[in-house]
Amino acid sequence: MSTNFDPRFLEEMAKRLTDAMPPQVAALRSDFEANFKSVLQAGLAKLELVTRQEFDVQAGVLARTREKLEVLELRLKSLEGELGRVERDLGDQGEPPAG
Repeated sequence: MSTNFDPRFLEEMAKRLTDAMPPQVAALRSDFEANFKSVLQAGLAKLELVTRQEFDVQAGVLARTREKLEVLELRLKSLEGELGRVERDLGDQGEPPAG
């Protein structure tokens, strides 16, 4: 899993937080923005999130796996049908049961 985030995203979030602060603390704005950015980065890293690119890759793998599973399910159903027909044919021929 990846914890690398676009620095612009973190900067934008930190800026939004500092913009929401009351004007009385405007002098501390740059310090708060840097601290917000660090806190956001640390918090997001703990969440074990993946990037959009990694998510899209895994979604593609899942889609291909589902397609293969559907094909195999159809093939199995067909083979089960064939086996049933062969067993019926053998039973119709009056063969004695094995054993």
